Parts: sequence; C-alpha cells; structure tokens
Amino acid sequence: MPAKAVCVLNGDVSGTVFFDQKDEKAPVVVTGEVKGLSKGKHGFHIHEFGDNTNGCTSAGPHFNPQKQDHGAPDAAIRHVGDLGNIEAGSDGGVTKVCIQDSQISLCGPNSIIGRTLVVHADPDDLGIGGHELSKTTGNAGARVACGVIGLAKI
Repeated sequence: MPAKAVCVLNGDVSGTVFFDQKDEKAPVVVTGEVKGLSKGKHGFHIHEFGDNTNGCTSAGPHFNPQKQDHGAPDAAIRHVGDLGNIEAGSDGGVTKVCIQDSQISLCGPNSIIGRTLVVHADPDDLGIGGHELSKTTGNAGARVACGVIGLAKI
C-alpha cells in the first residue's frame, strides 16, 4: 500500500510539500519547501476541508476526528492535523520541511487526502501558551498559504 501525496501551497508564500507512507502502520514522512516566510516559527497544520474557494479560510478548523484539544505533534492529546511548526531562517528564502508523523495517514480514518495543508503567520504555541486560542489553534495567527493535499503518482 505504499502511498504518496503532494500539496502545492499558494498565498502570501508558496511551496510544495510531499507526503510518503510505506504502509498503513508506518508514519507519514512530510518533506518539501516553503518560500517567502518571515524569520521564525510558523504553525503547520492539516485543516479539515479541502475547500479553498474562499482562500485558506474555507479550509475550516484543524483536522480533529477524535475531538481532542490542540497540542504538540508528540503530545498524547492533540488534533490529528497538529504538525507543530516549521522554522524559517533570516534570509527569507527557502524553508525546508522535514517531519515524520504517526497520527496522520494517507489511508483510513485519519487520511489527509483531500484536506488542506495550512502555513500560519505566527508560531504554534502547541496548546500550552495560555491564550484563549491555544487549545483550538495554537494561537498561530493568519493563514499565509494553503493547498489541498492530493494523491501523487508513485
């Protein structure tokens, strides 16, 4: 069942992110690049809907089939779509993405195929920031780029 998916990000920044899963029990390896981010950490999440008709806002909330609070990627309690942060350097150039996650999947009930990947303007506080939005969004701010995740040619 090896599966691959791809997401082309568009918005204030741009990029391409790839998803690779060897089998249904294996973690998903997330790699790629995002161009044009400001220096620092930026929230990186899978949102519920693959709907970008109204820009990134129509993608809805984080993908959260178990109805948990927002959290860090390695936390026991988190949304399936909580992938933490990516970190941009000071040059404003290319930010490399390299994440391995065992909650998202390319098949089954936690499948991210047809959902939206969103890059946020601000850091994800991983649910522990104390802000009123910490437990729902990680207080990660505006959605600066998004794209629908689709199956890729293997």
